[in-house]
Amino acid sequence: MKLGMKTLVMTALAASFATESMAEEWNVSVWGKRRAFTEHVEKLAELVSAKTNGEFTMNVSYGGLSKNKENLDGISIGAFEMAQFCAGYHRDKNRVVTVLELPFLGVENLAQEVAVSKAVYAHPAAAEEMAQWNAKLVMTSPMPQYNLVGTGEPRDTLAKMEGMRVRATGGLGKAFAAVGGVPTSVTATEAYQAMEGNLVDTVAFAQHAHLAYGTINRADWWTANLNPGTVNCPVVVNIDAYEGLSDAHRAAFDSSIDESLDHYLANYGELLKKWDAVLEEKGVAKVELAESEIAAFRAKAADPIRDAWIKDMEAQGLPGQELYDLVVKTLAEAKASN
Repeated sequence: MKLGMKTLVMTALAASFATESMAEEWNVSVWGKRRAFTEHVEKLAELVSAKTNGEFTMNVSYGGLSKNKENLDGISIGAFEMAQFCAGYHRDKNRVVTVLELPFLGVENLAQEVAVSKAVYAHPAAAEEMAQWNAKLVMTSPMPQYNLVGTGEPRDTLAKMEGMRVRATGGLGKAFAAVGGVPTSVTATEAYQAMEGNLVDTVAFAQHAHLAYGTINRADWWTANLNPGTVNCPVVVNIDAYEGLSDAHRAAFDSSIDESLDHYLANYGELLKKWDAVLEEKGVAKVELAESEIAAFRAKAADPIRDAWIKDMEAQGLPGQELYDLVVKTLAEAKASN
């Protein structure tokens, strides 16, 4: 009887150890608060847990693991297993994906943004550059074209943008500089304080961020049709952590990416449907720029900034022209398929 009891105990312990060895727990670093911009991360965590019966879990932390500008560094040293970042936060570390931030690319919707991001992320140059930081590109965080909110008189002509202090990063910042604006790259979480403290006149964000960070609450107006471009914010995983997954856990992870992006697109679509009601509720005027002003903006910003970007990338040994051509080709195919 004693031997039987001992056998049962040993069997139970062995089962316990086996269960523990199968368990996988990842920490995921994002920032701000849960919003449309993080819904694919949340959905990925949910799907992976469901597919693995809770054996593979992801703890999504909103600022508790790292500052947003330090997420790629955290991935590189294995401080956490997955993270989200925006290319404009450290352009020297993620040069390849900044092709997606060039102004006036002509992306019309989130599905097209996903298509061009996937194409660039799959390019060997992108994978090689991210590998320097022990990072693997997983999925983009697609955002609509950015538009401005501001106070006082609407900046609805290029002449009125002269001297305009604007929160805008990456290619967007260069675009506004090309028409006389003065860009600053304060982080998203600092944008409201920058408006409140009169450090900037305007803030360029996608709709969800104007809501999430409260800039819409200080705004008198919003540009409905400027659409100069957007920023690219990848989700990455630590390569060692990814390669250390069991085959089953890796399959659960990989098979959940597209489903997570589909959820993100559906969720963001609902937000866009409500945007006009948000503007009305908060007393924010919708400003439409004349097509002639947008054309003039494009002429000053699009071609010169694109040409300078390609030249700069080629000088650094990166296939700048090839990457830009890839975006143009993929975008044309995405539009044709619609």
